[in-house]
Amino acid sequence: MSVLGKVRPARTPAAAREPGVTDEHGRRIRVWELALRYLLLLAVLALTVGPFLWQLSTSLKGPTEDIFSSPPTFLPGDPTLHNYQRVADTIPVWDYAFNSLKVAAANVVTNCVGSALAGYALARLRYRGRRVATLVFILAMLVPVEGIIIAQFTTMRELGLNNTLIGVVLPGCIGAMNVLLMRNAFLNLPHEIEEAAYVDGANAWQRFLRIALPSVKGTLAVVAIFAFMFSWDDFLWPLIVLSDPSKFTLTIGLNYLHGTFANDERLVAAGTVIAVLPLIALFACLQRYFFRGVGEGAVKG
Repeated sequence: MSVLGKVRPARTPAAAREPGVTDEHGRRIRVWELALRYLLLLAVLALTVGPFLWQLSTSLKGPTEDIFSSPPTFLPGDPTLHNYQRVADTIPVWDYAFNSLKVAAANVVTNCVGSALAGYALARLRYRGRRVATLVFILAMLVPVEGIIIAQFTTMRELGLNNTLIGVVLPGCIGAMNVLLMRNAFLNLPHEIEEAAYVDGANAWQRFLRIALPSVKGTLAVVAIFAFMFSWDDFLWPLIVLSDPSKFTLTIGLNYLHGTFANDERLVAAGTVIAVLPLIALFACLQRYFFRGVGEGAVKG
């Protein structure tokens, strides 16, 4: 018998012989586990995206379609954009949207600049009381907004900023959570790079602007999205501080679509879609940086 005949073929692993799906560690996933994962994902998708799709469908339905039919019809039979025109005829929706855009843009700028500066100071600079300052930001997140809203209103009134958009922006110009996000992102940066810049003669501002800040663009995108969403969706504080209808934000203006004795669900749905579309557009533009920035401050490197 030849030598080639005595050589036995190497055994292939069971995972290699049997086709299937594996996870990130190379372990084979059973069929029922894969089906369960997809069912859970579909359930979460239905709970999160389903209400918005239903509002979008309701906003496109005409006055002759029954939106309370049983079983409900998801797709409109005769789609129309007339409900959006009715929203513009009922309230000055574009003026309200422009006011909300100004408030949201100001909040994004102040949160990105202020949180980056504060986060860098907490993470990189060495000074007495740094841990106490970090603890203060953590405790600030535990204070409910309702507990300090009267003090905020009194402060705005004493400063003469009541019934102004600046008064709407000022209390939320720097968020404690955004500062801690930037701090964790700066903590993950290698110290060797900054030490090399220090040896080359770079001061603190140069190290911050040229080395640290370009490395945390993802976390800045996360802060920008959170700041925009918070200011765009805020309803209670603008309702308290604003009294002039010409300065109302979109969330307050859409409240006038509700009638005292009757509601037009198509009109309310169209206004809701108008309010949500800027958030979707912002996330679509920054999603690449958002998912990268979620992990920048997640694990200490």
